[in-house]
Amino acid sequence: MTQSNKKHFALLILSILFISGCSSEREPYVPFTAEEDSTFVYSNYNKQEVYIPMRDGSKLFTAIYTPKDKNEAYPIIIYRTPYSVNPYGEDNYKIDLGPNMRMTRDKYIFVYQDVRGTHMSEGEFEDMTPHKRNTNESKDTFDTIEWLLANIDNNNGKVGQWGISYPGFYAAAGMIDSHPALVAVSPQAPIADWFFDDFHHHGAFFYPHAFNFFSSFGRPRPNPTQIKKPKFQHGTNDGYSFFKSITPVSLAKKQYLSDSIKFWNDLVAHPNYDKFWQDRNILLHLNNISCAVLTVGGWYDAEDLYGPLKIYETIEKNNPDINNTLIMGPWGHGGWRRTDGDVLGNVHFGAKTSNFYNDHMIEPFFAYHLKGKGENELPEACMFQTGINEWKTFDEWPPKNIEKVKFYFKEKKRLSQTPPQDNQFGVDVFDSDPENPVPFLAYKDIGLAKPYMTDDQSFVNDRPDVLYYLSEPLEENLTMAGPILANLVVKTDQSAADWVVKLIDVYPSNHPAYPHQPELSMKRYHQMVRSEVIRGRFRDSYERPKPFAPKQEEVIKLPLLDVLHTFKKGHQIMVQVQSSWFPLVDINPQTYVENIFEAQPEDFVKAKHFVGRSGVKPSYIEVGILPNELKK
Repeated sequence: MTQSNKKHFALLILSILFISGCSSEREPYVPFTAEEDSTFVYSNYNKQEVYIPMRDGSKLFTAIYTPKDKNEAYPIIIYRTPYSVNPYGEDNYKIDLGPNMRMTRDKYIFVYQDVRGTHMSEGEFEDMTPHKRNTNESKDTFDTIEWLLANIDNNNGKVGQWGISYPGFYAAAGMIDSHPALVAVSPQAPIADWFFDDFHHHGAFFYPHAFNFFSSFGRPRPNPTQIKKPKFQHGTNDGYSFFKSITPVSLAKKQYLSDSIKFWNDLVAHPNYDKFWQDRNILLHLNNISCAVLTVGGWYDAEDLYGPLKIYETIEKNNPDINNTLIMGPWGHGGWRRTDGDVLGNVHFGAKTSNFYNDHMIEPFFAYHLKGKGENELPEACMFQTGINEWKTFDEWPPKNIEKVKFYFKEKKRLSQTPPQDNQFGVDVFDSDPENPVPFLAYKDIGLAKPYMTDDQSFVNDRPDVLYYLSEPLEENLTMAGPILANLVVKTDQSAADWVVKLIDVYPSNHPAYPHQPELSMKRYHQMVRSEVIRGRFRDSYERPKPFAPKQEEVIKLPLLDVLHTFKKGHQIMVQVQSSWFPLVDINPQTYVENIFEAQPEDFVKAKHFVGRSGVKPSYIEVGILPNELKK
């Protein structure tokens, strides 16, 4: 991009308008009244429902909202989803259309489509449709665009596409071998690879994500239907106890699921990164993309953080000549569309960040590429810097000028940039009991507990099965940027283990309460900044797992996903290490079995785990530091 980073994103929109109180050349967005919210779409759009034929003869149910005003030609924006285009019926209207209410008011031809095999569309549905099939999402998107251009009056010949989460995957897949009329696509919180998104993290199984999803959405649709599948009723709010009751994982099927939930059965039949999962990796196919791309993600997305970062990175590598932008804000899953973006759980971000994104990122992106309005001024990367709560722009992501710094695990629970001496030896030991796994929440929650990624982690500090390492209070601000790598030197006295690493910002004892919760003390709050887990059997290969040899030292290199976070002066950096994280991750039996999903009760045993911190083979966490913030 450059041009001095588009003049630093127009001086970062005049130093963030909603903070300074200034105005810009862009007409300010005036929110709808409650009455306008409920009537605008009905008053200003016509709705029609059609079946669009695909090249294999299947017809996909599509709802089309066209502006009643015919004084200009409008571009088309497509949203393809497995979750239903409801409400159905040409007299039943959505309340808002497109990525936000401003774009509803600006008027486009908005198209919503049930993907094949879901709800009212024909054909056979397949989760994360493999690209190398006779029918795939790229071809279905292409055929949909062809039909729309030929059959929808008053279109200007330009098409955009967007989607959040699973629809974000369909947006990413739709731009492969781009249709010539597809000029702008925004995959948002997109799924990229289900061995690293959602249900797996480096092979570790995210139990509630998978169970809650497939126990409802995964049920078959034998006939076309307008009815959305009901959510599973757990009968309790205590997620820890509920998922203990269906451990081993095989009990989930025996007690609640059935053979008809095909993908659950496929999931547990494929514990390794074999062809089944590799075929569903969209990253391998992000080629021949000719449209502008705006990928959006949230730093605290508990479901799909891997997807946006890796999709942006892969598009950048494979399609270097296109306009490719990454936006990362302080949001949970889809928070830019569903929340104001000022808070997540107990943490406050200083302003309604979703307003800035909607007014100055997504709306101008589509307005420029589809309508020719405004300027193409988005930077290569616009990233929210947590800790100091500021938007920052970059010419590339990760920043090329970051300096790699290692924080070593030291004796007496210390974390230090000073490496241990070669003649220093040390090891930390903890016991891991499958009957008493480390909880991932300090409170009870049956769902995905989306705010857990900013939760206070101090509740596990006193557990004997959690190690922690703590830096001295920082003398100056320190900003970490880009990916993180945990280097663990480990042993176990059993043959299997998981390893969890958490990077934590420890607030000082004089930290004030946040404005959204003035009654809640934030003194010594342990805010999680980034966390990750690996199923130890995959330490050398995701395709070919292997057991641990008891008490044999191994090195595990665990990548943690990117951050842009400032640890402020007076704060401390903490790293926690543990081997269970329940029920977020299912319980590892700690006895190696070929298919961990088939583990039996007798396979679950206590284990003693070791983390080494010698001078010859140190354990550490490696981060990127912005050079102007390195400790002098």
